[in-house]
Amino acid sequence: MPTPNPVRTPSSDGQARHTSSFIEWLKTITFYEIAVGMKATLTHLIHYRPITVQYPHEKRALPDNYRGMLALLRYADGTEKCVGCDLCEAACPSRVISVLSAEVPGEPVKRYAKEYYMDMTRCLFCGMCVQACPVDALGMTQEFEWSVFDKRNLFLNKQQLLAIGDRNFPVRERRLEFQHPNVAFFNVAFDHHPRKDV
Repeated sequence: MPTPNPVRTPSSDGQARHTSSFIEWLKTITFYEIAVGMKATLTHLIHYRPITVQYPHEKRALPDNYRGMLALLRYADGTEKCVGCDLCEAACPSRVISVLSAEVPGEPVKRYAKEYYMDMTRCLFCGMCVQACPVDALGMTQEFEWSVFDKRNLFLNKQQLLAIGDRNFPVRERRLEFQHPNVAFFNVAFDHHPRKDV
């Protein structure tokens, strides 16, 4: 047998309306919405962790693969790694790099970068030149503070790029022919090749 629907009397409807209006009035005089917002604010205030850093005095830790200012690198004996192959110039999408290569005096097979220029005003910091270099002569540093008043200071020559590399990469690798003399001619090094004693 189905249960009958409860019959609502006018007095119960009026009482429900009276109760809801009383609750609304109570919320209004006690500033309930403001209290809810202040609760969220106080929660964040108590569990506060600063997100920003005071920049010139504090510096955020950069990731290892950060792509900052470019640098030319040297070997451990101080000789330049760059062989003047112009592959970085060809790989650069912005045409930032300009390389003029020459032969090493007395060794006509070997070449080096006689002049090396970078226009850092147009650099995208994409890293394609670093990937294109067959001898790892280019590196991307973690330097980013290069604000200047005169943009001519951002046209870097070979000596400036080597100085950037010297201060950012103090640990240098040995020359390839000292590591693997038998395959140094081809600029490759394999672990399974026996090393020749020189």
